[in-house]
Order: sequence, then C-alpha cells, then structure tokens
Amino acid sequence: MQRRKFIQNGVATLAGAVLFQSAFSAPAASPTFRMNYAPHEGMFKNSGGADFIDQIKFAHDQGFRAIEDNDLLKRPVADQERIGKTLDQLGMTMGVFVIEGGDNWKTSLTTGKPEFIDTFVKTCKTCVDTAKRVNAKWMTVVPGYYERKIPIGLQTANVVEALRRGAEIFEPNGLIMVLEPLSDTPELFLRTSDQTFEICRAVKSPSCKILYDIYHMQRNEGNLINNIERCWSEIAYFQIGDNPGRKEPGTGEINYRNVFKYIYDHGYRGVMGMEHGNFSPGKEGEMALIAAYRSVDTF
Repeated sequence: MQRRKFIQNGVATLAGAVLFQSAFSAPAASPTFRMNYAPHEGMFKNSGGADFIDQIKFAHDQGFRAIEDNDLLKRPVADQERIGKTLDQLGMTMGVFVIEGGDNWKTSLTTGKPEFIDTFVKTCKTCVDTAKRVNAKWMTVVPGYYERKIPIGLQTANVVEALRRGAEIFEPNGLIMVLEPLSDTPELFLRTSDQTFEICRAVKSPSCKILYDIYHMQRNEGNLINNIERCWSEIAYFQIGDNPGRKEPGTGEINYRNVFKYIYDHGYRGVMGMEHGNFSPGKEGEMALIAAYRSVDTF
C-alpha cells in the first residue's frame, strides 16, 4: 500500500473511532415528557449531585421541564436568583412553593385571630418578590388546624376572609394561591376536594384555586376521576404520589396512566408536582423512578 493512501486510511479510521466514542460518551438528551412533571430537591441527588442547580440540570437532561421547591421562600435571595436564572436558561417552569405562615400548620387561619391573619398577609407580600425571582405563578396554602372551640361555619368564614386578603395581593400580580387539602392528620381543617371547592367559590378570585394532590385525595376520599371532574373549574395545579407509601406511580394502588390520560384529555398542560419519595435508594432507585414516569406517560 502506498504511504499516502495508508495515512489517509489511518486518519479516516481514527475519525470514525472518535465519532463512535463520542456517540456513546455524550448521548442525546432524553425526550421531553408529554406531561409537565416537576421533581424536587433531593429526588436526583445521587445522579445529579448535591447541588440543587446540578439536580435541576440533570432533571432537564432526563426530559423534565419543571421543578417544585416547597422551601423556596426560606432560601437566601441569592439562591432564589440562581435557581431562577437556571430555569430561565433551560426553559423550565417553577412549580409551587409554600406560603409559610409561622408554626407550620398549627398557625391556623380558622381562628380568625388578627396575629395569624397579619402574618399570612405579610408573607403573601413577601411571596410576590420571591415569585418574580424564579418566574413562579403558584403558591401552596394550608389554612391550618381545625379549631374545636369554633363552629365549622365560622371557621370557614375566617378562612375565606383571610384568603380574600391574600387574593387582593396576588391578583394584580397574576399569581395564584392553590389550597391543598391534606391527609397527614385529621386535625387539619382542609381535608376534601368539595370543601376546598366551596372555599374557592366563596373567595371569588382567579388567584384562589385548588391544588389537587392525588395521593392525599386517594387517602381522604378516593373516587379520583369523578371528584376531579366535579371540581375541575377550580383546580389550577396537581401533585402526584402513589398510595400506600407516597412514592412514584406504579408502586401503589392508583392507576396513574388512566388518571393522567383523563387530566391530559381535559386540556390540562400545567405542572404536575412530583411530591413523593423514591421507592428505591441510590442511582438505581432514581433511574427506576424515571422509568416509572416514562411508563405512565404513554397514553
């Protein structure tokens, strides 16, 4: 073989080897999910790294286009801005963060006490600036504990009045409080979808809607699709978790493929918060979680 031809063949072979190696060392990003699922900090810590920003980037590479951050309001402003910048660069959406009202759920709007209402209103004002830093739209509200010494009708009126004051702050800014009925303890005031629907209708504001957490509602009332249908006009946000265990879809009793199909077919294209734990530990558990979402995202 002539020396020149030998060199040309060698270069071609090397180029092919580099391309082959590149194809396997830098795989293409995973396709975007059909629905807008939102993981949270720690869900991909083994695969993405300890830094939340790196976890967000990892989630994006896996096809997720939103995140949730319940504790966003507690983060330093610099961290909020860093998260917001990352989401903007990646074209991702910030889901809910929690409106903290003091001593967590025990600080109850049901009492009508001025100090609780004032704290709530003050926190709502703080949330406006926080939301702007990350381009958020939704904030979770839990009214607090049931007050045994006050009739249920008066408690409801107290909650409605407090939420109207919050709506006055959020409505001019295009922000939405999403009320979340919970199953953590029967002592909580807000427990069912119909009760939450009633309160939203009483507040009469586009800034007061329902956060329908499928896990909590399966535990408290079941009949998921029918109850979603009944409350559809007031639902602005969904969260996910299988039952029992509060882990990813496919680990419990809920037929998530059917539930997701129903929600999608009804035109919902908003965020679906992944507010649950990982069924299995480590990187293997994180990969299994992603595979679980791929499985139920096909309908």
